[in-house]
Amino acid sequence: MAKFQYQARAATGNIVQGEIEAATQQEAIIRLRAQQLMPTKLVAMARSSGAKAGSGSAPMFGGRVKGKDLQIFTRQFATLINAGIPVVDCLKILSEGLRPGPLREAAGKVKGSIESGRRLADSMGQVPLVFDKLYVNMIQAGEEAGILDGILNRLALYMEKSEKLKSQVKGALVYPAVILVVAFAVITGILVFILPKFMEFFNSAGKEPPALTQMVVALSNSMIHKWYLYVAAVVGIPFAILQYYRTNEGRDTMDRLFFNVPVFGEVIQKSAIARLTRTLSTLLSSGVGLIEAIDISAKTAGNIVIEQALLRCKASVTEGRTFASPLGKEKVFPEMVVQMISIGEQSGTMDVMLGKIADFYEDEVETAVKAMTSLLEPLMMVFLGGIIAILVIAMYLPIFSMADVVGGG
Repeated sequence: MAKFQYQARAATGNIVQGEIEAATQQEAIIRLRAQQLMPTKLVAMARSSGAKAGSGSAPMFGGRVKGKDLQIFTRQFATLINAGIPVVDCLKILSEGLRPGPLREAAGKVKGSIESGRRLADSMGQVPLVFDKLYVNMIQAGEEAGILDGILNRLALYMEKSEKLKSQVKGALVYPAVILVVAFAVITGILVFILPKFMEFFNSAGKEPPALTQMVVALSNSMIHKWYLYVAAVVGIPFAILQYYRTNEGRDTMDRLFFNVPVFGEVIQKSAIARLTRTLSTLLSSGVGLIEAIDISAKTAGNIVIEQALLRCKASVTEGRTFASPLGKEKVFPEMVVQMISIGEQSGTMDVMLGKIADFYEDEVETAVKAMTSLLEPLMMVFLGGIIAILVIAMYLPIFSMADVVGGG
């Protein structure tokens, strides 16, 4: 809690001064108003060393939570609200049932903020890493329309579908990654442990091995004697790629590259469109305005190609044009998506149309993942089998050569 020094006008008209503790300046104003004081001056006081030392618990509010945990929290919150339990009591019940962690701390902080006079949406906005902009805006729409339980149910359903979509895409990426790891382990085992045993036999024969065998032996010796370089490459290259992706330039380059990768690109594009349309549908059906919904959807798209396309569309919509018109100029959106959004705009049912698009593309992602997995399986087997075949041939070629010499003699 920070301390603020205030000067305020009381209900009697007198000017009063004093100090008040609050998490933010806005919260301090709300607390003063709750005391029938109208602040005219509010200045944050410098924190004492003791306050700094005690601020170690702040990062607990900054931690991220798993999507599954937040989805369960939202579903339970909706059930409690629907049962007629006050919001503060709901948060108390939920926080007591949560395991220690950022979500429990966030629920407790939101409860305390509401008790001090703030609204639920404003209180959740204080914990942006737990309750993102989409979440807060939907809660605000629910509070203003008096349908908080319905909005929470929509949020829970949205997160369920979002988590299902993420698991499908992750599952598609995990399979080839596991195959590559197994292939690397098998090949490393052959080169480091098996090939040197064969070389002892070849050297005792006193005959120079074929060129292919010499190349494989050179690689084996390199892995044995300079193993630290290979370990550094295996660890360092993924780390460097991850750090590059965290930069604006790296994210832009790699997201565009992912969109154009054969097989994978199709899955990424369809999953991005499914997530985008589901987000837009959920926001619009909850009463959030189109421009605000586009802005939120762009920031939660998870792909910079989609994000930049949406922001260009937002600028056009702000000027008074339809949403479908600028969307049709973006190559990342299929014609079917643009046409359905155009129909939704004309009929006033854009949220329904966006929901149908999301349903369609979620099914498409599932189909594409299955097709990709069935295609990658034989390709990976051929890749792994081909490399092992080359190693086996390289090991046995000297034996065949010696057999020819003996047979010729």
